[in-house]
Amino acid sequence: MIRSMTGYGRGESITGDRKFTAEIKSVNHRYNDISIKLPRGMAEFEDAVKKQLLTEIARGKTDVYVSFESFSKNDVTVRFNEPVADALVLQLKEMKERFNTCDDVSLNVLTRFPEILAVERSAFGQEAKDAILTGLTDAVKAALKMFTDMRETEGASLKADILNKLSAITGFVEAIKRRAPYVAVSYRERLMQKITEFTAEHGIETPADEARLMAEILFYADKSCIDEEITRLVSHINQMRGMLSEKEAVGRKLDFLAQEMNREINTIGSKANDMEIASTVVDLKSELEKIREQIQNIE
Repeated sequence: MIRSMTGYGRGESITGDRKFTAEIKSVNHRYNDISIKLPRGMAEFEDAVKKQLLTEIARGKTDVYVSFESFSKNDVTVRFNEPVADALVLQLKEMKERFNTCDDVSLNVLTRFPEILAVERSAFGQEAKDAILTGLTDAVKAALKMFTDMRETEGASLKADILNKLSAITGFVEAIKRRAPYVAVSYRERLMQKITEFTAEHGIETPADEARLMAEILFYADKSCIDEEITRLVSHINQMRGMLSEKEAVGRKLDFLAQEMNREINTIGSKANDMEIASTVVDLKSELEKIREQIQNIE
């Protein structure tokens, strides 16, 4: 299944008094780079989340964000900083006497100072850890499902586009195959024309040495033969079509195959030395470059 490397997914899970929200975003990347940001105090669950992600993600730059809300009193601890409170009360009383005010020191005043009361997350017991891991992985699973569906939908579009371009490339290759046998014939005609023009210009009546002429034409035909390059190029096209139907991640293999196709096309253009083939090679390279751009988005 062809998948795009770009995607987004979001999932939620509610377990008891705890709510988890997971978001997954990814962009193109040469390797598989996964970054996971979990709520404070849950770092120990990172390996479990990463293993879960690796079942569906083979390549790309992936960022995972998990948020956590708890409505359980067992998950929080309120800490009263008694020494700080004592010092503040004493200072406020001194200020009252100095400025001769009537205001009393109230709890409303004291709780305005964050140093007095601090809400901290409690250490999780084993039972809480098991419940948190379940809620966390359920949220990631839901996000991963949405994320994967989006990547597969985009991957299907990429596959269809690449197959269309491969069909166009196949048409250009067929045109080159039809033209290739006439390259030597065209060369012979140009060579004979030049000989005729040269002999006429210099008044030479001696006919050209037919044996030497044929040897020159055969040498050129052998030098400009592109049969092997065409065969390899057709093979690469068929391989790419096959890869697009594989279930595993094939982005890197497709990229390598596109490079090999580009090499064969360049060789065809340089060896053939024919204007008509050279024009078709330009079209080939244009379509292949479009394919290579699309491959950069494939996992």
